[in-house]
Amino acid sequence: MQIQPCGPLRGEITVPGDKSISHRAVMLGALANGTTHITGFLMGEDCLSTIDCFRKMGVEIEITENQVIVEGVGLHGLCEPEETLYTGNSGTTTRLLCGILAGQPFTATLSGDASIQKRPMGRVIKPLREMGASIEGKNDNYCPLTLYPSELHGIEYRLPVASAQLKSAILLAGLYAEGQTTVIEPTPSRDHTERMFRALGVEIETRGNEITLEPPEDLHAVDIAVPGDISSAAFFLVAGAIVPGSELTIKNVGVNPTRTGILDVLREMGADITESNFRDDAEPVCDLTVRHSRLHGVEIGGAIIPRLIDELPVLAVAAAFAEGETVIRDAQELKVKESNRIAAMVTELTRAGADVEETDDGMIIRGGKTPCGASFETYKDHRIAMSLAVLALGAQTASRINDPEVVSISYPDFFDTLKALGG
Repeated sequence: MQIQPCGPLRGEITVPGDKSISHRAVMLGALANGTTHITGFLMGEDCLSTIDCFRKMGVEIEITENQVIVEGVGLHGLCEPEETLYTGNSGTTTRLLCGILAGQPFTATLSGDASIQKRPMGRVIKPLREMGASIEGKNDNYCPLTLYPSELHGIEYRLPVASAQLKSAILLAGLYAEGQTTVIEPTPSRDHTERMFRALGVEIETRGNEITLEPPEDLHAVDIAVPGDISSAAFFLVAGAIVPGSELTIKNVGVNPTRTGILDVLREMGADITESNFRDDAEPVCDLTVRHSRLHGVEIGGAIIPRLIDELPVLAVAAAFAEGETVIRDAQELKVKESNRIAAMVTELTRAGADVEETDDGMIIRGGKTPCGASFETYKDHRIAMSLAVLALGAQTASRINDPEVVSISYPDFFDTLKALGG
């Protein structure tokens, strides 16, 4: 795909539904008593993988033009799948399903695409085994994973890293455990699971970085409105900030405080971002307006990293256009995403003429010179592809994005939306 440098980006858009919330809405809707109507669901490949897995376990799920309808089977109503549960490229589906399957009275095997089969699962296997789960995996760390019938008990577990996927896997297993389950985080990670549990009637208490779940008798279905994904909005926030003359509004974006690190950092860099039309139901939501700004380098590290881990590739693009030096640290998690996102962004930013240096836990980007266009690789990683497309909009010369179709994992209409804004 060829992308030319563009003039101002202008207009109003909505972005697809939040991927994290879409996954959890299907999972908990399937385990609830009653019918769950999900609006705003992300129709990306990852979330469709979650639907496919639950259909294979006997859950009726209907996809209509404007909603997903899940006929819950109750906590103990899942059926043994007749084939491997294929999770595609979705780490969320894989890791959270481990928690649910750990407490089932049947055997199930999970596997995914080539990327998933290289992503470490040992950090999920370890606490689930402490709860009594019987799990086997390739080299005790990789898919395929097979989970056997087990009796689970609650534990207190201190997470080695702040990870919403790991936390959620343990809490989902806690639904089937005898006694309380407590998870202690080093720093807070996204809390969509806890919020949705409360909405469905689960007794869960958060005290600082400590979350304790009391196993429920059952879950009660509720309708779920999925807000726009701030991780998808991030690409347009950066595009609007770096392309001269731009002003665009992204409507109905989820601004859960555990996810708004991208707003904090862009504002610290000098971006002009305003919020309007704020409302707060199960998840806080607002409209975001961004205008072209002169950006400057900052340091990004520490407790804010879990609040923007998925947005770091596009923040690296913003840093390449900013004056001065930006340091990204404490981001080792980027190495075990859909690709090694540290190595990928360093390679591609260098290809565009940026002054960038890879470190053990991040990168150092020295801005001040507008990047050039180039022929970019996507590493079969949707966030790398979209980040490089944003870079291409502000580059000095035309660019080529190889394998752009990978964006369908989380944002099938990404390039159409860019075009509508003038990109």
